[in-house]
Amino acid sequence: MKTTNINTTHETEINASYETSKFALAVGIGMAAIIGLWGLACMISGLINGGLGSAIKGFMTAVTGN
Repeated sequence: MKTTNINTTHETEINASYETSKFALAVGIGMAAIIGLWGLACMISGLINGGLGSAIKGFMTAVTGN
């Protein structure tokens, strides 16, 4: 029985700037989602504690300064 060894080489080209940009975009989107969910939780908490009228009054005070 004859054994033959075949050596093969595979080269993979990696675009490091593309991969870095893709990672940075994913991190940015993830952080934006977390901040958005936190803001939503704060709005719901404010509505539960003060009611809709108080939330509207507070918003108008913040916008107009009165």
